[in-house]
Amino acid sequence: MLENGFADREPSQVMVEDGKVPESKRSCFSRRHCLFFVLVLTAVLFFYCTDIKEMTTDWNQTKWWIPFKDHRQNLGSLNNDPLSSELTGFQTQSGSTVLLQTENITATNMTNRTATNTKASVVTQQLAKTIPPSPVPYKSPGLYLVEYPYKYGFIINEPKTCEQQKPFLVLMVPVALHNRAHRDIIRSTWGGESLVLGKVVKLFFLLGLQTGEGVQQLQDQLLQESREHHDLLQSDFLDCYKNLTIKTMVMLEWLDSHCSITSYAMKIDSDMFLNVPRLVHMLSSAPKTNYMTGLVARGAAVLRGPRSKWFVPVELYSSSVYPRYALGLGYVLSIDLPKKLILASRHVKAIYIEDVYLGLCMQYLGIPPTEPPNWGYFQVFPVRYSRCAYSRLIATTTHDDTNRVRDWKDFKKPGPYC
Repeated sequence: MLENGFADREPSQVMVEDGKVPESKRSCFSRRHCLFFVLVLTAVLFFYCTDIKEMTTDWNQTKWWIPFKDHRQNLGSLNNDPLSSELTGFQTQSGSTVLLQTENITATNMTNRTATNTKASVVTQQLAKTIPPSPVPYKSPGLYLVEYPYKYGFIINEPKTCEQQKPFLVLMVPVALHNRAHRDIIRSTWGGESLVLGKVVKLFFLLGLQTGEGVQQLQDQLLQESREHHDLLQSDFLDCYKNLTIKTMVMLEWLDSHCSITSYAMKIDSDMFLNVPRLVHMLSSAPKTNYMTGLVARGAAVLRGPRSKWFVPVELYSSSVYPRYALGLGYVLSIDLPKKLILASRHVKAIYIEDVYLGLCMQYLGIPPTEPPNWGYFQVFPVRYSRCAYSRLIATTTHDDTNRVRDWKDFKKPGPYC
């Protein structure tokens, strides 16, 4: 122990009677405290400045509050906002929505995105002039139902033709986009008859959209074909067998919107032979309203075998037989029916068998199809060509290997048919 007796104490515990630190100890106390204070202050300032710098940089880079605030104010437009792909959210039990940021959005990224979007918009506008829109996304209501009613539009249209030409009869031919050969055959045979027995007859081909390779080239060719013939109607549904009901209903919509000035319309398949003079002659004495005729099926059985092309399950249609309907190979209707059938379609589930579906709509309307004046006018099985046989019918299917142009030229030559 030192003589002062203070060796075993801390400096702060060393006091004198007057309450002051001894001079030698006070000097040491001040220097140490000053040095300690300076070091602490330096450290605080260093970390403070570093944090502020990092916070400032991070704040400027993320700008997280702006999108968060915007989305909180308009949650209903989250899916349409360009930032929504970088924000994910979940709903709490209380019903409030919590948004989580999953990616930083820098000012540079935002600028690049804006420039990219602007360029993409220009390119899209340029492509839209030549590329048709994609087929309407298909939302199947069920395996044997089709998406109708639905708002379909036209890519290629002839909206003024009926108004200008005032036809008595309009021939509507559903055909595949790629099947130019069938269209040309029809144009050079029965579809080329524009004035029959003093009545104006007008031909239109109805098409949808296709997908896959070569679609753009096919579409360009179709546009050129339309400029040459002005007889194409192309809608924006996906053109396939299962969508024939959609194709038929789009046809009726077009007739109601653009061709109500005519008297009759006929839907006829592209592989048919049509005796237009016989058809016009029959229609000259036909009813003007509530009239549909063709090869009328009575008591047709509903096919329940799952492997059948026309299978319909009991859950969809419970009756064992269909109502009367005109077979889809070719049927005629008065021009008042398109509007009525469209209205009926709002109440009848659209099944994929198009002629049966029209029969169901006719049943809903309480209007049965009419039998043709002669049972042999419409033939579902190919009739072997002869001038005499073809002169007595209105429409018949043909074999794939039939030379329809040759038969038509023979049919139209002068002289008696039989």
